[in-house]
Amino acid sequence: MKELKVVSRELHSKDLDHHNHTDPHKQASAISDIILGGQDGLVNVLGIILGVAAATGDAYIVLVAGLAATFAESVSMGAVAYTSTVADADYYESEREREYRHIKEVPNLEKEEIRSIYANKGFDGEMLNKIIDTITANQDVWVAVMMAEEHQLQPVNRKHALRSAIIVGVAAVIGSLIPLIPFMFVPISAAMVLSISLSAFVLFTVGVVKARMTVGHPGKSGIEMAAIGITSALVGYAVGVLLKVPAVP
Repeated sequence: MKELKVVSRELHSKDLDHHNHTDPHKQASAISDIILGGQDGLVNVLGIILGVAAATGDAYIVLVAGLAATFAESVSMGAVAYTSTVADADYYESEREREYRHIKEVPNLEKEEIRSIYANKGFDGEMLNKIIDTITANQDVWVAVMMAEEHQLQPVNRKHALRSAIIVGVAAVIGSLIPLIPFMFVPISAAMVLSISLSAFVLFTVGVVKARMTVGHPGKSGIEMAAIGITSALVGYAVGVLLKVPAVP
């Protein structure tokens, strides 16, 4: 018996090590915040500076426009991340309070909704009745199940709003500066080509990393992210070409 307990502890330790270190769960919200801020900042600023470069041919104006867009973009993205997180938390709480009212005022109807949810999952007979009785015996559990299963909503921690805003804002600054780098060192025509190439490489790399940390084929994810980003940015270039500033005689 003692040997069995030792073996059990060893297996449990190995399982925990695999769960927590070898194959841990990813911080999904942080990953999405970084990608949201970085990709959006890079693509938007790349589109702006390509348009300005095509319209003016002046590297200084390109840098000024790019830096102005960089910091305006980062503040805007951070603010949007903050307000959207708070809005999600408010929406979750409002729906949660509504479920508590429904359980109090129309409990039979809410029980039938639980029955329908778990019947659709394949439960029936005595097992289904036990599930319903267990869930509806506790109002907090009942509401939590309704929120997750009926509304497909998960709790949103309001405290994460500021963290999300900071991550998105910083990622937007870093992403926005990437396409600007070539304009600091080489002539504008070469800088445009280098900026597009560098941005495409970064977007491809982000797509690969995202796929490796979540799901999907890394190469396909990288190509998709690079193609979407560069295509979006080239719209800015097209506008700059159409509205090109005439040369001063």
